[in-house]
Amino acid sequence: MPALENNPALVAPKRTSPLFSPGTGPDSALVIFVLGGPGAGKGTQCSNIVRDYGFKHLSAGDLLREEQDRPGSEFGDMIKSYIKEGQIVPMEVTIQLLENAMNSEIEKSGNRKFLIDGFPRKMDQATKFEEVVVPSKFTLFFDCTESTMHERLIERGRSSGRADDNEESIKKRFRTFVDTSMPVVEHFEKEGKVVKVDANVDKDAVYEKVKEGFSKRSVPGKE
Repeated sequence: MPALENNPALVAPKRTSPLFSPGTGPDSALVIFVLGGPGAGKGTQCSNIVRDYGFKHLSAGDLLREEQDRPGSEFGDMIKSYIKEGQIVPMEVTIQLLENAMNSEIEKSGNRKFLIDGFPRKMDQATKFEEVVVPSKFTLFFDCTESTMHERLIERGRSSGRADDNEESIKKRFRTFVDTSMPVVEHFEKEGKVVKVDANVDKDAVYEKVKEGFSKRSVPGKE
């Protein structure tokens, strides 16, 4: 496995303070983490939020998949192996890919509102991101039963072509989420930084709850 330090472009920078301050003003960024088990419906709801609130949706998983397929990527095989096994890619890689995507969006459009989907998946990821990039506003957590998520993923796997939409990978992803991501949700809940939404119901009903949560947290709408 290649050493991360061999590719400075993919190593999270060593900073003593975050790159951005929280908010939407100059030199700021408004970040909402989006968490939920595999198949909880994060992607669908993120699309609604982008449409109505003007956020840029950054999927940690999509960024990693793009990097693994990028010609000449030093980390493509490593990322592919981690994803196939349902394991978590080293945080230095994921954080730098997210930061690069945020900077690219700000430079291109001036938009400083970001939904970060599927990240942080471990407590050390959350801590490091908030230390070097920006403190999050809150975490949007889609609470969904394992049986509902399993049913959705098997259905999606029939058409998605994704290597991790199969029985073996699905089981590994469930265990990984419960063991590593739920402590992140619980940590932010203690800080009062979680909007929890029941994701077992119809997607339209889920989004109504999302909007209620955003209203209570004074999340700005689309400009």
